[in-house]
Amino acid sequence: MVTDVLVRNNVRTLGPEDGPALVFAHGFGTHQSIWRRILPAFTDRYRVVLLDHVGSGGSDKASYDSGRYASLEAYVDDLLEVCARLELRDATLVGHSVGSMMAVSAAARDGADRFGRLILLTASPCYLDHPDQGYEGGFSRGDLDDLFRSLDSNYLVWAESMAPVYMNVPDAPELDREVQGSFGRIGPRVARDFARVAFLSDTRHLLSGVLVPTLVLQATDDVVTPDSVGAYLQENLAHGTLVRLAATGHFPQSSAPEETAAAMLDFLAAS
Repeated sequence: MVTDVLVRNNVRTLGPEDGPALVFAHGFGTHQSIWRRILPAFTDRYRVVLLDHVGSGGSDKASYDSGRYASLEAYVDDLLEVCARLELRDATLVGHSVGSMMAVSAAARDGADRFGRLILLTASPCYLDHPDQGYEGGFSRGDLDDLFRSLDSNYLVWAESMAPVYMNVPDAPELDREVQGSFGRIGPRVARDFARVAFLSDTRHLLSGVLVPTLVLQATDDVVTPDSVGAYLQENLAHGTLVRLAATGHFPQSSAPEETAAAMLDFLAAS
């Protein structure tokens, strides 16, 4: 079994080695290439660190274990190990979707030393509604049970049908195909496990432990992350800044790379 984390997580670095570090953590069903359209805005001056979560993309598939990767913390452990191996300090951790949950957990655990700021893209600390707590995550337990049944029944059919819904850019079918292809690179077993980690994790209790400047990028008409979640994050992060993008859907780094990168660069310049 591969033990070196840089190989296990298919870590790649771009840009100047002595530049400020940007670490990108992708979400469910995708891999590091989901960032490719925004990278040219950063690689001239930033040290860009890309990785694939174990089980996804070009990671070492033999390192995947359903028992270990049944919790979000296993992915956070990998992320922190990558940062330690590269000896990163004052890095900016950029998370998309469930990758944002990983970023929050990593910063709450090791933020003072390792991370100087966070960027959370179409992020949610908890996808499940908790009406008794006044929290709207966007999904009831019944919604999630239906989603898991669809995944368990035929993951590839689910991926083909849901990619256009999640992308939500009807006039760009090539983006739908891109996400479908990305979904197709993750095996059904990993997909079933990772979906439960993504949609059932709850990091709301960790938000108060994130003490670094944090940018929350909320897309328009995102069926995965309702607008109320962006407002919740801003309210519960000590140094949270909320920017609502004109971009629609759950993947603005693909559908609106210029707008997304510009918002990130503005934040980095100000913090």
